[in-house]
Amino acid sequence: KVKSQLEEKEGKTFDVLTAVEFKTQVVAGTNYFIKVHVGNDEFMHLRVFQSLPHEEKPPSLHSYQSSKTKHDELTFF
Repeated sequence: KVKSQLEEKEGKTFDVLTAVEFKTQVVAGTNYFIKVHVGNDEFMHLRVFQSLPHEEKPPSLHSYQSSKTKHDELTFF
């Protein structure tokens, strides 16, 4: 759901964007830390915020880290 937000921030399109791992952090909503495969041997870590259900807002890409590998540990950032 945040692919277009990531593509806009990166200034490029991704043919592949597959989540391979995630962690959550409950705040006033939920932060999702997601490791995604973006093609070849390239990975990115995304921080996606999902507000509380009554706010009726879509998930938003809060921040991301590029140049990650399959074996990089997914941590809170």
